[in-house]
Formats: sequence, C-alpha cells, structure tokens
Amino acid sequence: MPATAHAYLVASGDLRLSANRTCWPAQALMEAQLTAALDALGTQVTRAHPYDDREGHGFISSQRMGMDVFRAIPKGSAVIVAEAVWQYSAHVLAGLRDHQGPILTVANWSGEWPGLVGLLNLNGSLTKMGVRYSTVWSEDFRDPWFLDRLREWVETGRIEHDLSHVRPLERAALSAGPRSLGERLAAELRDRKAILGVFDEGCMGMYNAIIDDELMNPCGLYKERLSQSALVAEMALVSGDEAHRALEWLLARGMSFSWGSDPATDLTRAQTVEQLKMYIAATRIADRFGCDAVGIQYQQGLKDTVPASDLAEGLLNNPDRPPVFHADTGAELYTGAALPHFNEVDEGAAIDLLVTNRVWTALGFEPSSTLHDLRWGEEYGGEFVWVFLISGAAPASHFVNGYAGADSQRQPPMYFRLGGGTLRGVSRAGPIVWSRVYVQGGALHADLGLGRAVDLPDAEVQRRWHATTPQWPIMNAVLHGVSRDQMMAKHQANHLNVAYAPDDAGARQALEAKAAMFAAMGLHVNLCGVTASG
Repeated sequence: MPATAHAYLVASGDLRLSANRTCWPAQALMEAQLTAALDALGTQVTRAHPYDDREGHGFISSQRMGMDVFRAIPKGSAVIVAEAVWQYSAHVLAGLRDHQGPILTVANWSGEWPGLVGLLNLNGSLTKMGVRYSTVWSEDFRDPWFLDRLREWVETGRIEHDLSHVRPLERAALSAGPRSLGERLAAELRDRKAILGVFDEGCMGMYNAIIDDELMNPCGLYKERLSQSALVAEMALVSGDEAHRALEWLLARGMSFSWGSDPATDLTRAQTVEQLKMYIAATRIADRFGCDAVGIQYQQGLKDTVPASDLAEGLLNNPDRPPVFHADTGAELYTGAALPHFNEVDEGAAIDLLVTNRVWTALGFEPSSTLHDLRWGEEYGGEFVWVFLISGAAPASHFVNGYAGADSQRQPPMYFRLGGGTLRGVSRAGPIVWSRVYVQGGALHADLGLGRAVDLPDAEVQRRWHATTPQWPIMNAVLHGVSRDQMMAKHQANHLNVAYAPDDAGARQALEAKAAMFAAMGLHVNLCGVTASG
C-alpha cells in the first residue's frame, strides 16, 4: 500500500459563472485523467465537493464555499488541487493555510484555458503564505516524467524538482558599470521615493500580487490607494473630442480596430472611445497624485461598469502614445515617457516595471515593458518556445511593425460583458530580459534571466494563438539556460515581466544593472539560467 493511500481532490474556479460553465468540460477531463493515474499507483481519490447541477459546473466558486469545503476535509489528509482553468486562489487559500497534510497542486499542460496560469498563481500565493506544497503538470497524465513525480509524491508526500538553473546573485561578480548604475538608481529611489497608484487592491484572488507596505516602503516605494469608482467618475469629465483625437492618433499610426455593430459580441467604436476616455482619465489622476506607475484592477467591479481597461493599459506602458493634456492648464502630461502600468494591480509587477523603466531609461534603451502570463508552450525547431500571453494588452513598441502591426479585438464576452478591445500584436524577435518580484519568507525576492523573443512562421503563430486566446497579444520566447520544467517549478507567479534590449550585450548590461538595483533596494536576487557570456 502506498504512503498516500487516499487523497481529497478540490478544484478552485473563477468567480464568473460564465467562465466556470464554459471551462468545466476541460476540468472534468483533466480530473478523470489524473484520477486514473493515481488509481494506478494505488491511491484512491475522493472529490471533496460535488458537481452542482444548478450551476452547471463542479468548481469552488467563492471564498466562503472554499472554507466550507475544507471544514469537511481531515486536517492531516492528503489534498490535491487540480486546475485546468484560470482560478481565484482566494477560494482555497484559507483551507490550505490551515491544512496539515501533504498538498499537491496539479495542472494540465494545455493552452486552451489558463490552467497553468492558475497553477502558478496558486503556487506563488502558497509560497507567500509559507505553506509547504508540491507541484506537477502533464499534457495527458501518462508521460514518464509526470508519472515518476506523481509516484514520488504518493510515496513521500513531496516532489523535489531540478532547480540547478538558479543561483543567488553575487554582487561582486557584476560588471563595475552596471553595478554602479543600479546602486545609484536604488539610492535615488530611496531618497526621492516613488508612488504606485493602485486602483483597488487585489484582483481575482491573486494573494501573491499584494505586497505589504512594510516590505515596499524601505525600498522607497509607497502606495497611493485609489478607487476604480473615481476612475469612472473622471472618465465622465473627459470630452468626446479628446477621446476621438486619441483615436485618430492611433488610426494615423496604422492601428486597426475590429469593430462590429452588436455590442454584446462585437467591439464597437463607442466601446473604443470609452476605453480612450479611461486612458486619459487614468493619466490625469496619476498626474494629480504624483504617481510614478499605476495599476487598474479591472476584472472585478470595473468590468461591470465600463468597457475593459486593456487598451488604456497597453498605451500607458509605451512612451510613444497619444498625448494627454492637463484638463485645466493644457500642459502635456508625462511628455515622451511611459507611465508604467501594472496589469491586474499586480504589485510584484509594479516594483519590477518601475525598476525596469529607470534602468532602461538610464541606459538609453527604449523602456517599454509589460507583464505576460506564462500561458503554455511547445517545442519548435528543436527548442522549447513559450507562449507568453497577457490577457489584453501590451505596448505596440513590442510588436512587429509597431502600431501598424497592432489591432484591437473585443475581449471575450465570457469575461467582459460590456466589451472593450485589446491591444494585440505579435512580439518582434529580439533579446529580452525577464524577471519576477515576489514574496517568500516575509521578504522581497527577485528572479531574473535572459531570453529572446523569436520569429515563427505565420501558420505556427496562428496555431498557437488559436490554441490559447487569439484576442490577446502574444510573445513566442525562448529562455536561456532554463528548461520548461525548471521554469514551472521555480516561478512564483502567473505573471513575468519582459523588456527588450537592443542586442545581446545590452541585455546582459541591463540584467546586471537591474539585478544590482534590486539588491541595493534590499531584495534577495536570483539569476536564473542567464548564459549569454555569463
């Protein structure tokens, strides 16, 4: 008999009924495959909560429901959290925080729904809480790699992954120039300080994306807690003429919009105009409060009030964007500069975006940056190529042909009843620096590495888009010195930040300066893979 002869299975879902119903078939298939694999190892699985005939799915769909489910699970039993979909980690964190038995998080290796994204968010949240867990993933739950690790967990209650690609930063090993620059920028940040404008904290249960003031403040970072209702109110003060001028600016740059006539299913011109009012309103509020970066929660509350905020977010992260002027003085705001936007108010991404903006600007590099979901990936041409896919918008400067290569498509009605368009394109080939700031052991950490966005044949790009969410911007990327499974095992968030460098030498220079700045701010820094002469 295996050490784990019995396990309880739970499945955290979305807060939105439409998403839970649509995604349930993929979840049911994944659970059947996983249960069969465990049965073959001698482990009986009990589903801890039933399928709900009235709701039309079997997910835990609220925090209260999750608390009630875990009350019936013996504290010392084995628990498996199985995910084939995007899920709200807050639904299960209360039960997992108190649980005393072995915990396994599992996802299916598929791009259809963001199950891998949900897994990584849950893992990052458990890491922040200090809860021990193991994690694993598989395409069909029959491959030897997965079965070996599942057996390891069944027999020992733990899975040990290969993390040999990770090494703590040795500041003395950094080049003198980048190290000096990073340390100077960190000192300037502590002296002058910076404000992160947070339009409603906490998005979609992402506990890992909330960083306490006590951890941020010693770095020189402070939050301005703003309200999405204030953003909607400010939108009402933006004239139609102002929004139309911003639209004409985008059209003149060659950006296209997939407009239709039915607002329930199509992107409409009126939705786009409202999104541009939001872009102008957010910039004006940021200026009013002296913000150095802003984040809009948007998927809770705001989505039921106005069209999605994605277009505004992608524009803000780009220094080349429609000009915004002060409502009273007429002065241009943030002239020639990006106003870094951290999607879904992910405060780990916020710290990262602000540091990236300052380092890249000081180096004279184009500073557009964005976060992406680690959505999925497959091998192509003999190497593993990730699909990084943020859920709505990236700066057009990242795309092939810039704005001329960008378009806006309606956000899926399943997520956004009131519509709104994305800022979509295919990311151009070139060297990138990737990174993530997260909380572990009550302290701030940062993982950094190098990679490259790659050109793929159009047919392959389209296949990848349609295997995931084709309305969203895509980056096909290779990470240097980091395998697929190493990345999944170590990464502590659903998001990672990416920024381009002009060449390989510039990428290395930027990586070192950024690592030095993080370290001088007091973060624990790891270099992951890296290579490119180091």
